[in-house]
Parts: sequence; C-alpha cells; structure tokens
Amino acid sequence: MFIFESFTKLISGALGGFVFGFLLRKANVSRFNVIVRQLLLKDFTVMKVIFTAIIVGAVGIYAMLGFNMIELAIPTATISAVIIGGSIFGIGMSVLGYCPGTGIAALADGSRDMIFGLFGMIFGAALFGLSQPFIAKKIVLIDNLSNKTLSSVTGLSPWIFIVLLSIFAFGFFYFIEKKEQKSRILVK
Repeated sequence: MFIFESFTKLISGALGGFVFGFLLRKANVSRFNVIVRQLLLKDFTVMKVIFTAIIVGAVGIYAMLGFNMIELAIPTATISAVIIGGSIFGIGMSVLGYCPGTGIAALADGSRDMIFGLFGMIFGAALFGLSQPFIAKKIVLIDNLSNKTLSSVTGLSPWIFIVLLSIFAFGFFYFIEKKEQKSRILVK
C-alpha cells in the first residue's frame, strides 16, 4: 500500500491548493481581522465567499454528474461525530482566528501567528489519527445519517435545491450589502 497518490494527482492537488489559496487571499479571507470580525458578526466577507463557493461547487458537481464525468460518492456520517468534530473545529477557528484553508493561505502570505496554528493542526491530526481506532470501538456513535442528500430524501431534483440556495444567498448578500452601506453612512 502506497502512502501517497500518483505524481499526477499530487501535482493537480498542489495546483488546486495553490489556486484555492490565491483566491482566498484575493477575497481577503486569509486575514485574521476579517475572520474575527465574521465571528463577531461585523464583517460578512467570509460568509459571502462560503455561500459563493457552495453554490459554484454544487453547480460544478451536479453538472459533471449530469454529463457522467464523475460518480457521486457521499460518505456515511454520524450526528455525534459531526457535532464533536464541528465543535472542535469551531473552537480551534475561534481561538486561532483561521480555519485550515485560510490559515495556510495566511501562512503563505507571511502571517507569523499562523505558525502556532500549523503546529496545532499537525498535532491535532496526529492525535486524532492515533486515537481513531479507540474512538471507533469505544464511543457510541448515534444516528447514522447514511449517505442521503436532500434530493434523495425528497425525491426532488438537486437543481431545485441549488436554485433555492442561490436565491437565499443572493437575498442574504443584498441584505448584508444594504446593512453595510447603512453602517458606512452612519460612520461618516
């Protein structure tokens, strides 16, 4: 068993990561103050980028699926594992001020505080890797979510959910832009 994928996959992954980091930097979401202001509900740049990425990703995935370019493989999830993992992720992001993607982009941008975050991510990943067999055997995992999507549960086309999410996101963007314009006027 090989530890790494093929050289082509590694290069394509590295190029994808480079482009992703570059776009995070251009969107200004690799800045500590932008992320902290998002957590304080004062700057919604991160939320706008996330919504946009979800919509573009969903369109890309379902378009490729429609052309039989990919096979949709949704892993099984467990509610308790998602809650625990999401909590650890949220606490880490709140303490550090970066998520893993924006943290690496910030490190590449010269953010020295992210060096400690990188050590934390490596330590956390190693700790999980070492404890995962114990966790899988000893901790009761409840409510297996299997591999369902909203589309498979409701029987509706995934494009309906993508359109509804897009309408919600654009409405949210409009509301936030109006709110931010109003606060800029009040500050002046």
